[in-house]
Amino acid sequence: MQTETVQTNLLPTLDRLNQLEDKRLSFAATRNTLAVRRKKEQRIGYRQAFSLDADRIIHSRAYTRYIDKTQVFCLVANDHITHRVLHVQLVSRVARTIGRFLALNEDLIEAIALGHDIGHAPFGHDGENFLAKLCVQHGLPPFQHNIQSVRFLDHLERKGRGWNLTLQTLDGILCHDGEIHANRISPNPDKDFDTLDRELSQKQSNARIKLAPKTLEGCVVRMADTVAYIGRDIEDAILLGLIQRNNIPKSCREFLGSTNGEIVYTLVTDLIANSFIPQNKTDGNGHIGFSNRVAEQLKELKDFNYKHIYLHPRTKTNLPLVRNCYETLFTKYLRKLEEGTNTDSVDLMTDMSPSYLASHSPAAMVCDYIAGMTDNFFLKQAAAAGCQVPKKQ
Repeated sequence: MQTETVQTNLLPTLDRLNQLEDKRLSFAATRNTLAVRRKKEQRIGYRQAFSLDADRIIHSRAYTRYIDKTQVFCLVANDHITHRVLHVQLVSRVARTIGRFLALNEDLIEAIALGHDIGHAPFGHDGENFLAKLCVQHGLPPFQHNIQSVRFLDHLERKGRGWNLTLQTLDGILCHDGEIHANRISPNPDKDFDTLDRELSQKQSNARIKLAPKTLEGCVVRMADTVAYIGRDIEDAILLGLIQRNNIPKSCREFLGSTNGEIVYTLVTDLIANSFIPQNKTDGNGHIGFSNRVAEQLKELKDFNYKHIYLHPRTKTNLPLVRNCYETLFTKYLRKLEEGTNTDSVDLMTDMSPSYLASHSPAAMVCDYIAGMTDNFFLKQAAAAGCQVPKKQ
């Protein structure tokens, strides 16, 4: 075929791109030639490994559903409020900027950033908490979106075949934990797929376990997650009238800035200046981190956001109705699977691969199905089940 001939002709270009990484990237950056996949692929492509990961993620169905997933504020009739799809793009841009100045692999950074929140349930972290409690009630580990992100991409997409992403990308997604405050993060490079599976299991058993990414690129995304949301959430809260700009702590305004642009610029600049990228084997694993002063101010700003934005009564107004919808849908779907009486238009994960069906209980199938819903689809299903559903305001 002509396409195969053209592809073969491009393979030398792939070799040159991989060779150029030794000149372009830092000693400690992750080379594409080090990429490891769970399954060996028969087709030899001309794209670099981590660029291929980013392409696969952005073409996944789970990525498409980002567009109607809550970031912080749900059921708001304002098109300028951040949704999850914009957040991951902001994380990607911030992280790639940091990675470029530190001479790290931007394609790996992009892949991790684009996939890091793909497992979020409807209505953000509150929805995650509702689903976690339902899972525990039905004998499952508590739902965690970072674990679900890996599951979607590695096991659930493409009817159970997954996308066969690299270890480095999946590890970075699992370890992103942007809500955990840290001054700096050092990578743990000695990982393989057995380590990934073990850490997935450990994280399922104890959500508080702190995991270090395998790569410096994964560390960059983890820090960039916070950089991308902290100021943006403030701008959204101001737009919605929850806070005023002068409510931001004075020390934070003076040291970090009072707008999202100022805050992002300050944090990114500080990360670039204070991270340590090894230049040889004797330098250790390096770290991505802030100066002590900036880290202190960032912690104060995080505390402010939690108290005055994330826990604001108006942010929580519709959550009792959303919680009831979660409980109703979980009970309804579980009963249909257990009784074999599903006559609705929804597939309830029953069209998955035989191996998935054989290894997942009805409750686990319901969890996967609900986790994949967009906010709007969730509300439509809840309304059809007889729930009172909240309206956008």
